[in-house]
Amino acid sequence: MTENSRARARDLGIVPGSLRPGHHNAITDVAGVRVGHTTIIEGSDIRTGVTAIVHDRLTGSQALAAGLAVGNGYGKIVGTTQVSELGAIETPVLLTGTLSTFRVADALVGYMLSLPGNEDLPTVNPVVAETNDGFLSDMRRRPVTEEHVLAALRGAAPGPVAEGAVGAGTGTSALGFKAGIGTSSRLVDCGAPGGPVTIGVLVQANFGGTLTVLGVPVPREPAAPRPAAPRPAGSAAATAEADEQGNSCVIVLATDAPLDSRRLGRVAWRSLIGLARTGSDFSGRSGDYALAFCTARPGAGPLPDSALDPLFLAAIDATEEAILNSLLAAHTMTGFRGHVRHAVPLDRVRQLCLARGVLAGH
Repeated sequence: MTENSRARARDLGIVPGSLRPGHHNAITDVAGVRVGHTTIIEGSDIRTGVTAIVHDRLTGSQALAAGLAVGNGYGKIVGTTQVSELGAIETPVLLTGTLSTFRVADALVGYMLSLPGNEDLPTVNPVVAETNDGFLSDMRRRPVTEEHVLAALRGAAPGPVAEGAVGAGTGTSALGFKAGIGTSSRLVDCGAPGGPVTIGVLVQANFGGTLTVLGVPVPREPAAPRPAAPRPAGSAAATAEADEQGNSCVIVLATDAPLDSRRLGRVAWRSLIGLARTGSDFSGRSGDYALAFCTARPGAGPLPDSALDPLFLAAIDATEEAILNSLLAAHTMTGFRGHVRHAVPLDRVRQLCLARGVLAGH
């Protein structure tokens, strides 16, 4: 593989777990789920964007059952107290960079109020999450506009999902490498009426730790030393250095399995294990969130708790693979103040995994 020929995990023989993926191995394998990106690259210092996860029943006047898991609350995720209280989401889920969260939320409210049939809608709860892309993008400029948000919403489509440095993942980093958006899915036989169900995951990866692929550590090569005067702990410069690897991860899960809010919360919690498998250090400065929603038809009774084990496993495996896809698909990028975030070296990953005998077919 070359820098200009990036890959998904399965292209390299990296296959977390034994469950089969859906047709596109993406969150869009859950029927009705669509994804749209707006990528914003301006000059040398703006590397950010918006990613929208859309479903036809997320209209403000309708809603989908949802559950939330908070691994660490150091983040700006709008709308979650109502999600926790009522167990539902009523808008698309939008992802962006930290200081653009509130402009994106306002644009999402405007979009929802403008939808046909919502002329008398008295209130709406926008759901917007973020990670900090400030290493590669000048967050203080807050470059995301209403037009960017509308483009992501209106461009949301089924089928394959662009991964890596696109949309809300344009400027993000994870585990010391360039990362971004990643996705994966699993088909699960859990005794649901109508046969196997699908669970899909989309991540905005931007967290610290040591990249781990199927249990094999892939540390980044040490950078050349940079002599510098000592900086007091807590200073802006020290904080910037601490955040160089990235901080935070947003995990969005969709499933057509009939689940209520409580059970969706249980599934969401398991996805954080997928984050651990890939090497997260779960820093106290990391906002790690998982939001799961259900697209099953209204009135479908929830699966019993005794049937959830296969869904738990699917959520873990799909999250692990989505995070790996976010890294393996991303290219090296130069951004704010000349900062460079290098892509994961694909040949090195493959060699290390081959040596440990963990690749499929080897």
